[in-house]
Amino acid sequence: MIDRLSAALKFDSEALSLRDRRQQVLANNIANADTPNYKARDFNFSRALAQATAGAEIGGRNISRKGNALALTMTSSNHIATQGGINSGPSMLYRVPDQPSLDGNTVSMDQERSRFTDNAVRYQAALTLLNSRIRGLKSAMQPE
Repeated sequence: MIDRLSAALKFDSEALSLRDRRQQVLANNIANADTPNYKARDFNFSRALAQATAGAEIGGRNISRKGNALALTMTSSNHIATQGGINSGPSMLYRVPDQPSLDGNTVSMDQERSRFTDNAVRYQAALTLLNSRIRGLKSAMQPE
C-alpha cells in the first residue's frame, strides 16, 4: 500500500525538489549580480524532471536510481564497497549573456528576477496540486 502511495506521489515529489533546487540556483545568480567574472547558471527543468522520474540513461544504458543518486554496482570482488551512490543532480549550464558586461559578469537582473518569480509561482502551483491530490487520496482511504 505504501509503495503505491509513494509511486503515486513520486512525480510531484521530484517536481517540488527540482523547483526548490532551481530557486536556489536563481537566488545564487541574483546574489552574485555584482561579483566580477561570475557566470550565471541554470538547468533545463523539463530534462531534469524527465531524468528524475524515469531511470537516467547514460551512454545508452539504463542506470538505476536510489533517491537522487545513481546506484553503484560492484562488478568485481576487488572493488571498494560504497554506502550511497553518485549524486546526480541536474546538469548545470552557463547562461549566454544578452549583453556582456565589462567585468565579465553574465547575470542579467531583469531575466533573473523574471525567472525567479516564474519558478516561485510554479512551485506554489505544484504545492497546491500536491495538497489537493493528497486530500483526494486521504478521502478515498477513509471509510464512510
